[in-house]
Amino acid sequence: MSKFLKLLKNIVPLGLGLYLVYFSFANTSEEDRLQIFAAIKQADLKFVFLSLVFGALSHLSRAYRWNFLLKPLGYQPSFIIRTLTVLIAYFSNLGIPRSGEVLRATALATYADVPFQKGFGTIVTERIIDLILLFSFIGFGFLLHSELLFEIIGNPTFNSYALLWLIVGVVLFIVFIRRLKRSQKAWAIKTVSFFNGLWSGMLSVRAMENKWAFIGHTLFIWLMYLMMFWVVTYSLPETSGLSLSAIVPAFIAGGFAMSATNGGIGLYPLAVAAVLQAFAVPYPQALAFGWVMWTGQTIMVVIFGSLSFLLLPIFSKK
Repeated sequence: MSKFLKLLKNIVPLGLGLYLVYFSFANTSEEDRLQIFAAIKQADLKFVFLSLVFGALSHLSRAYRWNFLLKPLGYQPSFIIRTLTVLIAYFSNLGIPRSGEVLRATALATYADVPFQKGFGTIVTERIIDLILLFSFIGFGFLLHSELLFEIIGNPTFNSYALLWLIVGVVLFIVFIRRLKRSQKAWAIKTVSFFNGLWSGMLSVRAMENKWAFIGHTLFIWLMYLMMFWVVTYSLPETSGLSLSAIVPAFIAGGFAMSATNGGIGLYPLAVAAVLQAFAVPYPQALAFGWVMWTGQTIMVVIFGSLSFLLLPIFSKK
């Protein structure tokens, strides 16, 4: 049953994405489709290429930043190994959502002898920090256009029962961990050892020597994310005049879409187009922009991610 649920968890986002591709096609008129394809064809590719450069810089910065978390644990894999594992992670997420983090830690354990639980702990720390930056963008977006974003992500309502179940779940988890630590069974000892390694990996941020450099790279990564989105707006005449107040909400909507389906397939263009329409961009051109943006970044991830699978064993000492 668990295998079926895992399979379902992986297939549903991909199926949803493919359905949204069909939905996007089926719910546009023949005239709109012609306009969309025409807009994609006339897109200025030099801005798309510049966007890929910004995307590549964000990946390189992420790989460089990772060393700040690994060094306090006593591990310093080479920059090329860290870069290749980061690219593999992005490539893996296109096929199976959230699998990239596990594969990234596994590759680091295989090719750089970093224990899986410690490597994965540093990745969890990265994701928590990235989540903080994402919420910062969301907060900035709400300051600019709160009503628009509420319409896009749905007006949230407070559910007291959900909060109660969350509190109960946390209490039960704490009780379970305490009993697990007292157990002398082999599986319990291995489980506790795994979580201790994971926790030490997550706390490596406290022992960093270069905290300001880490913060600088974090801000740089997210600046590159925004820049790779912003420059593509100049590839189409209808989006080239958009202001920052329009770009940020569209960027946020695209970010949510990327995590909802495999690499944002199907949903990313629709989410971005929904926002850009609110800023007087015609729907065909808004949808074309979303497809140009998504296609360019996906092609980059596929090419460099697949090459990384081949290059990692070559550059590794193993």
